[in-house]
Amino acid sequence: MKTIITSQVVVIPEGIHVSVKNRIVQIRGPRGTLKRSFRDMQIDMTSRRKATGDTEIKVEKWFGTRKQVAAVRTVCSHINNMVKGVTKGYQYKMRAVYAHFPINCVISNNNSTVEVRNFLGEKYIRKVEMHEGVTVTSSSKMKDELIIEGNSLEAVSQSAALIQQSTTVKNKDIRKFLDGVYVSERTTVVAEEE
Repeated sequence: MKTIITSQVVVIPEGIHVSVKNRIVQIRGPRGTLKRSFRDMQIDMTSRRKATGDTEIKVEKWFGTRKQVAAVRTVCSHINNMVKGVTKGYQYKMRAVYAHFPINCVISNNNSTVEVRNFLGEKYIRKVEMHEGVTVTSSSKMKDELIIEGNSLEAVSQSAALIQQSTTVKNKDIRKFLDGVYVSERTTVVAEEE
């Protein structure tokens, strides 16, 4: 069964510039610019400026199956994540956890590469490149903590996942060998008001 029309509206706050052309969304804010293509989804996207100064992006799907209708909300969520990225940014904190051999994380290549050394006492150096627009720094307040920052949620979370996957324990019981570098906190770069 097909739904005749499904639509959802994303309200972009004032001070953020949005352009939608050929299902390519470009958002410019105080922290930078993000661009994302939704060309693979058969949806209609239009943007219009309201009298209040806000901008609306309307996402709609005509005669969609259940999965195609679900894509409407997915696109809106991606746009909201982009807006949050260019205003507040994303920050992941990772901790090095070890029982015996201390894991040594070295940041190099202008804060875009992490080298994990002495993992389980191995001599092999694990090099992890960050995605474009993502920087990694060592925490000054806490020992064995990495701070990964960027505007794109996908890029920041994928970079954190690559670091965690590089320290996967092989050929041992993972219930006993819990060493690795794990995400400890997900937050924004600009602190949120409570």
